[in-house]
Amino acid sequence: MRRPALRSRFLHTLSTLLLSSLVACAPLGPDFREPDIAWLSVWQPDLYGQTFRDPDAPDLSLWWQRLGDPTLDNLMTLARHENPSLQIAGLRILESRAALGIAIGFKYPQLQQIDAAGAYVSEYLHGGPDDDHRDYRTGDIAFNIQWEMDFWGRFRRGIESADASFFASIANQRDGQVLLAAEVATLYYGYKTTLQRIDIARRNITLQERNVEITRKLFQSGQESELDLQQARTQYLATLATIPVLELTRTLQRNALCALLGRAPGDLPELAGVDDHLPDIQQIPLSEAPVNLLLRRPDVRAAAWEAAAQSAQVGVAITDLYPAISLFGTLGWAGTSLDNLPDVSTIAAGPALRWNIFSYGRIENNVRVQDARLQQRLEVFRATVLQAARETDDAASRIAQTHARQGILDASLVAAERSLEIAMRRYQEGYSDFQRVLDAQAAVFAQSDLVVINRGDHVAAIIELYRSLGGGWREASVDDLIPADTRYRMQERVDWGDLLEEPIPATSGEALP
Repeated sequence: MRRPALRSRFLHTLSTLLLSSLVACAPLGPDFREPDIAWLSVWQPDLYGQTFRDPDAPDLSLWWQRLGDPTLDNLMTLARHENPSLQIAGLRILESRAALGIAIGFKYPQLQQIDAAGAYVSEYLHGGPDDDHRDYRTGDIAFNIQWEMDFWGRFRRGIESADASFFASIANQRDGQVLLAAEVATLYYGYKTTLQRIDIARRNITLQERNVEITRKLFQSGQESELDLQQARTQYLATLATIPVLELTRTLQRNALCALLGRAPGDLPELAGVDDHLPDIQQIPLSEAPVNLLLRRPDVRAAAWEAAAQSAQVGVAITDLYPAISLFGTLGWAGTSLDNLPDVSTIAAGPALRWNIFSYGRIENNVRVQDARLQQRLEVFRATVLQAARETDDAASRIAQTHARQGILDASLVAAERSLEIAMRRYQEGYSDFQRVLDAQAAVFAQSDLVVINRGDHVAAIIELYRSLGGGWREASVDDLIPADTRYRMQERVDWGDLLEEPIPATSGEALP
């Protein structure tokens, strides 16, 4: 009688110790800290004078509204609701939220299972003095439960990883907003730039067509040689050949905008009647230093969250080196219709241990694999910050240089127009041949086109600076992420519970702990 009592006391003590350790034991593996970027502390760029600090400046979430173009505002609103890539990013948030729910579920008993079976049995007994036959029914049912306790933090690290992945998906969706805003604005102003270039080409074609008629009449009257006529025709046809190229460019830009709006290629009613005016922006006001804005860029935040998710996976892998300790229980019943056999009820409970002691290096190498992946993620984070700084500096430099070039091109165009006036007067007075007029006209056309191209490049550089600073995203609700009709179809197809209505948590732009 003494041994069962000791066994019972031992099991009780063991269970108490296991439960206490479950609460007290810290999870194995590294606790993630966002790596410091040493050069950021000394990188204080003036961005070539293209930005200025204004504490009262609005944030960059709706930067395109500063351009004062209602058509662009409308396109941005449509793109945010209809863009396929942004909707896919929103669905990935829902996917990662559901995956987080799976990870949380492992905190509770992992096995909760009902087993049941029933059978009709027909037996024939052979070999006795008389063959016999009997029919009977059997049945059994059992409820099994097993709870692997989170002794080493396997499941806590799993939740930590899934939680970080969830926030990474939010950051990726915000990065999609940033890229989408920049792409819509770039295509829109590229479209307007192309309209200007087409207008310049057509005005020159009209002028050059007159030159062809003038030289044809002079040649037919014998006053000029055929050379002037053919040179005039060459210039006219060369300019005429630019129209199909420019029209193709405009079509491609329009179709790209259609794709961003989730529409089939074709006419965009929103662009009907749009003018070719380009905004004139001298400087960009910033409420904070560029360094602070860089660290809050959504792609930088996503890289940090992905590193945090992988850091937790290192801890999950390390727990495989240690025994898995579980509590199990079974409640069962088995019965038969045979009168001479009783029904049986079973109750069993106790601890269980599983330990892969001979893994032949598999577990250790899996830990190394996960750690190598963590280091890769850390390097991706550092590279993302470096790329963000480079893009910001490149965009600001491009703004400064296109601005400086614009002044030179404007002066060059004035000189080309003056040269054309002088060439025309000298030709009319008989002091020079018509070739000087053709050369001057070609110079005016070329300089006019360069002026417009550079002005478009300047606007594109401004858009790129807004993008490189992480402007163009805002907190999104579930309604913003996924259209209502899509959510309705998903709810009809699968029971989503409250996940399709739960608000998206706000995430800080500061560094992770």
